[in-house]
Amino acid sequence: MNLVETIKVAWNSLKGNKSRSVLTMLGVIIGVAAVIVMIAVSAGTEATISEAINGLGSNLIFITGSMARGGPGQASSGGLVYDDVAAIRENVSGIDGVSVEQSTSETIKFGNVSLESITIIGTTPDYTSVRELEVAEGRFFNDTDLDRTQKVVVLGSTIANELFGEDENPIGQKITVGDTKLTVIGVLADKGYVSGTNYDEQIYTPISVVFQKFMPSMFARVMGDQVRMIFVSAADKNNMDNVILQIELLLVQRHDVTMDTEDFQIQTQEDIIATQESTTESFRSLLAWVAGVSLIVGGIGIMNIMLVSVTERTREIGLRQAVGAAPNDIRLQFLVEALMLSLIGGVLGIIVGVGGSYLFGQFGGMRTVVVPSSIVLSFVSAAAVGIFFGYVPANRASELDPIVALRHD
Repeated sequence: MNLVETIKVAWNSLKGNKSRSVLTMLGVIIGVAAVIVMIAVSAGTEATISEAINGLGSNLIFITGSMARGGPGQASSGGLVYDDVAAIRENVSGIDGVSVEQSTSETIKFGNVSLESITIIGTTPDYTSVRELEVAEGRFFNDTDLDRTQKVVVLGSTIANELFGEDENPIGQKITVGDTKLTVIGVLADKGYVSGTNYDEQIYTPISVVFQKFMPSMFARVMGDQVRMIFVSAADKNNMDNVILQIELLLVQRHDVTMDTEDFQIQTQEDIIATQESTTESFRSLLAWVAGVSLIVGGIGIMNIMLVSVTERTREIGLRQAVGAAPNDIRLQFLVEALMLSLIGGVLGIIVGVGGSYLFGQFGGMRTVVVPSSIVLSFVSAAAVGIFFGYVPANRASELDPIVALRHD
């Protein structure tokens, strides 16, 4: 019996027991769908994190301060200070901008409107280019405003709307931030959430104003104004290693530390994304293995049903052997039936998995990205399950004694 005839016989056998065939395929369908959905959720999470980090700006280098212990008889050094920003801007080549943030929160008021716990970002004029922000009205503050500690402020779009509504022009108005009056010189265009921060619900002022009015330090004249992080935007992505080396050498010299006792850390967006990807990759592998258990359960179901089928069709097997069917023909027939169950279940599982991923992404509150390789992986796994778990029943059928099989009722 050739392969085409074997497939026809297997198909007719499956059609003759539709309910049992569907229930048997259900385990494979669930397993394949689970693999696709689980990997889609993991990939969606990874893509969201990557976009959030890249949304901070282009070719960014993050410099964070940390305490470093000196050698014997030496004091600890204290991380980054505001003067490092100017030093990087003046001495490092191949950069588009340098910015820094110092945040605090205050109640802001205008007229009868009062907004509590609003985040104030003290920063520098390069902030808009480094963070890729646009000014919708007015202007952002400049170097003169920064150097002279001008009491000016730029509003996020949501804050501007809550304070002034849609009819009143905020430019030139004075708002009260804590106990300090600041003049509104600009309103940013909508930015929304990036990496968990809503840029539209913040206000922005020269960092010199924050140091003087909102976060004064009695140690600033001696140690300098401490900052948590400095952002550097490289002009060319291919030149980032050179820029990082320049920054590292400059800060080591300025802070009077060595390469082994640095009081700062330098990372790129790619470094942060790679760290996140390694975490999500492990999570994805775990999810895939958990989903793969469903495929194994489905395979056990296939083996169980095929063993029952061999018992029920013992006389049929004996008749086929009597008319000349070789053991390999019998083995192939039952193996093809098991494979057809798993492959049909695999196709249906792919449909359910892709559709389920889309619906989960739309209504589940988590982004999903269907990974093509997961479709191939799950389908190949379904075929392997059919072959692996179908071989035992097929082999048992091929080993039946024809005489015993013919006598079977």
